[in-house]
Amino acid sequence: MTAPRPADQPSEDLSRLAVLHGVATSYSPSPDRSVAASATAVTLTLAALGVDASTPGAIRAALAAREGELGERLLPPTVVGWSGSPPAALAALPEGTRLRIDTEQGESRAEADGLPPGVHRLTATTPGGRTATAHLIVAPPRLPAPPGRSYGLLVQLYSLLSRRSWGMGDLGDLAELAGWAGRSLGAGFVQVNPLHAAVPGAPTDPSPYRPSSRRFPDPVHLRIEDIPEAAYVDDPERLRALLEKAGRLREAVLHKGALINRDAVWELKREALELIGEVPLGPGRRAAYCDFLAEQGQALEDHATWCALAEVHGSDWHRWPSGLRDPRSAETTQARNGLMDRVDFWSRLAWLTDTQLTAAQRAGTEAGMPVGIVHDLAVGVHPGGADAWAQQEHFAAGMSVGAPPDAFNARGQDWGLPPWRPDRLAESGYAPFRDLLRALFRYAGALRIDHVMGLFRLWWVPQGHPPTEGTYVRYDAEAMLAVLVLEASRAGALVIGEDLGTVEPGVREALRERGVLGTSVLWFERDWDGDGRPLPPDGWRADCLATATTHDLPSTAARLTGEHVELRDGLGLLTRPLEEERAEAAADAGEWLALLSRLGLLHGTGGGGDTSSEEAQIQAVHRFLLRTPARMVGVWLPDGVGDRRPQNLPGTWDQYPNWRLPIADAQGRPVTLEDLAASPRLHALMEVLREGGT
Repeated sequence: MTAPRPADQPSEDLSRLAVLHGVATSYSPSPDRSVAASATAVTLTLAALGVDASTPGAIRAALAAREGELGERLLPPTVVGWSGSPPAALAALPEGTRLRIDTEQGESRAEADGLPPGVHRLTATTPGGRTATAHLIVAPPRLPAPPGRSYGLLVQLYSLLSRRSWGMGDLGDLAELAGWAGRSLGAGFVQVNPLHAAVPGAPTDPSPYRPSSRRFPDPVHLRIEDIPEAAYVDDPERLRALLEKAGRLREAVLHKGALINRDAVWELKREALELIGEVPLGPGRRAAYCDFLAEQGQALEDHATWCALAEVHGSDWHRWPSGLRDPRSAETTQARNGLMDRVDFWSRLAWLTDTQLTAAQRAGTEAGMPVGIVHDLAVGVHPGGADAWAQQEHFAAGMSVGAPPDAFNARGQDWGLPPWRPDRLAESGYAPFRDLLRALFRYAGALRIDHVMGLFRLWWVPQGHPPTEGTYVRYDAEAMLAVLVLEASRAGALVIGEDLGTVEPGVREALRERGVLGTSVLWFERDWDGDGRPLPPDGWRADCLATATTHDLPSTAARLTGEHVELRDGLGLLTRPLEEERAEAAADAGEWLALLSRLGLLHGTGGGGDTSSEEAQIQAVHRFLLRTPARMVGVWLPDGVGDRRPQNLPGTWDQYPNWRLPIADAQGRPVTLEDLAASPRLHALMEVLREGGT
């Protein structure tokens, strides 16, 4: 006798339909446990993919349609091939099928062997006269390994104030940091937070991981004085007054305990940019700007149009007049024409920001950095922002990306980011992903991909439902990786995947096969399949960026002293008794320090014999990282001066000043870029890396 089916468990037909569309009907929060997705979650997810599964009859009809479609299909919408081997999808074509391949380079070929890398157009015609067309992505089999081993700095750019910045770190500061770190410290790279365009309006969400656009950078990062036209404004006194106000913002952060106020900084910079925008460009600059407009094309016009419309109608396009919600409507075209001066203003800001980003990368490479600037790609975009408006046909309406419940978060997570539809990506030849990567690689020596597991699958949460009521949707990982490898190889750039946390089997292996580096953080590297003790250096993987901490974790000083437990306790975030948390944190740090001592990595600072000082222990941690085979070793820049505070404390909103803290020393005093460059403590730590950890 069959056991009765739970009320909200998918039926057999619904489960079959879901699988055919890449929608999971269960997930595994741990290797020994499987949890069924609810029928509601599966049904709503299918609806977001354009599949009606609302009734048994609709399910049967959709199932028959999908099975018929797959049975009759000659080719999938996108075919993937790797240089040196023919695309696997072609082997399934009927014998005698003729091929025509129109390459990206403008050639026409009759066979798939020896194709150059690129995105080509494939046409297949069977002996019976059936014809199918597809996008054909051909990529190198893997990215080249990094050029030797390198070490570098990790920093949240807004937190890095110099004596010239306007209350938050900017691209002038980034160029200075890269030039100094390359020449004086021997650093090979500087990794920064996402610099994507934020959603405008006060108060702006300070998180760099929920942007309006990932395709275009945020002009709040501009160094105003580095814009050539700033020297020729009609009202220099007004610009000088803005500089003075900016100085007061900077001083408030550096000397009066104020938090970084992105909105206040942008208010001043925007006024300055309006002044600068009135200055005509010289012939050479005008030509460069026109080239940028031509290169960026429709995407830039859409982005600038959204920015101009947001000035009039607010920053959530869902609340705009109905005709303006469609970027291709006649109403939008009319509105764009009426706002052409504002569209040009925002287009020009994108160009100016792009030029300063390029200058920062050039400053690093000219200083001898083999990599330069490592930029960060956020996992998604704000639902009301520019990308979601301009590319709405590629996003799943009514869905949000998040994470399922696990041992660390029983409620799951909802990140409030609409996911790309895998079917629409495939139909377009992954055009949005290709264009996004190409834009970022313009000025990146390497790209860190946040939650790189999203290339394989994402947890979709129906809007209005808790994260527990979500399910996984699978993407064509081979196609996503092919696009990534293709665009990175064209740019000569590295790729680092943030693969922390729960990772499904096979993902790390697939990334490694294609030359994508992983992310290894010291405190998480334990022998989880054995005794659970800290993993010795020779047990670490080589294909990774190894660090002691990240922007979402306690600083190394706080971890070693246990101050991160006190911080969470003070905010009411602990789920267990304080003493229990303290004991566990002390035991964790103690195990690592014992291993560092056994390996002979704990040295006294300043030539002394005291190995118990926090500074000596932080140096030992980095000696340990250098003992691992990791190809890249990163130093969290605040660790160089003993900063106690995390930049972001997950699980908090108003309780903690996430994304608004300047880098500070062990006493909590803000430290400028100039102070960092002169810091004996930072120099001593970097000397450990320069000497190879001896």
